[in-house]
Amino acid sequence: MSLPDFLASSPLAFVLCTLVLGLLVGSFLNVVVYRLPKMMLRDWKAQAREVLELPPEPQPETFNLILPHSRCPHCSHKIRAWENVPVVSYLVLGGKCSGCKAPISKRYPLVELACGLMSAFVAWHFGFGWQAGAVLVLSWGLLSMSLIDADHQLLPDAIVLPLLWLGLIVNAFGLFASLGDALWGAVAGYLVLWCVFWLFKLITGKEGMGYGDFKLLAMLGAWGGWQILPLTILLSSIVGAVLGLILLRLRNVQTSTPIPFGPYLAIAGWIALLWGDQITSSYLQIAGFK
Repeated sequence: MSLPDFLASSPLAFVLCTLVLGLLVGSFLNVVVYRLPKMMLRDWKAQAREVLELPPEPQPETFNLILPHSRCPHCSHKIRAWENVPVVSYLVLGGKCSGCKAPISKRYPLVELACGLMSAFVAWHFGFGWQAGAVLVLSWGLLSMSLIDADHQLLPDAIVLPLLWLGLIVNAFGLFASLGDALWGAVAGYLVLWCVFWLFKLITGKEGMGYGDFKLLAMLGAWGGWQILPLTILLSSIVGAVLGLILLRLRNVQTSTPIPFGPYLAIAGWIALLWGDQITSSYLQIAGFK
């Protein structure tokens, strides 16, 4: 029996394998979240110097998602393979660098664990097949861009746009929606927030959100079709309002402090893609429309 046949016939094995895969991907996402914004900043600076006809800045070393190899930010101790096992290495090391004993951020194992559990849930929800594989890729992208947006208020095109195209491609085969619904979902997703942006700016003279949010909602529309957009917008608004107020109170900052909207859109879109039909049907039934 081949491995795909085995995984298809054993849901538990598929879930467990996906859990391990998700933990490994979560470790890589920690690298993406940390390095991609820095890579973009370097690229922006290089482009600016080129436009201004300035000589390029000398770069001390290659810096991308692969090189240099991971190291401790405090003592530059190179992270060995056994120190880079998701979650397990953090527990074995007691949350400290093996070289200088400086504390390691709890965020690293939490991201790995979140990615692993999310991946396992997707495998359980969809079962072995193309839908599970596609949503795994989407989930990893949403997790990484949400963390980057939370840190830098930035939704990188390098993640959002490939996922937008991938959503259209998978729906060319009708995986989650028809190609027509996916196309209009992308169009409507972008235009809805674009209109909200300009209406808010005309009324207040301020920019209420970034263009990355337009692209993110367009990407979600490309995956789930235009039908998931109302629920996505509603859920993201509710979650954003509640969690935003909680964060403002906990951090004791002013209400004018910018709060990234991308993570709330990502959470709402993920929920709408997995349970949109059930949530909508339940609401219509409770409201007496069914």
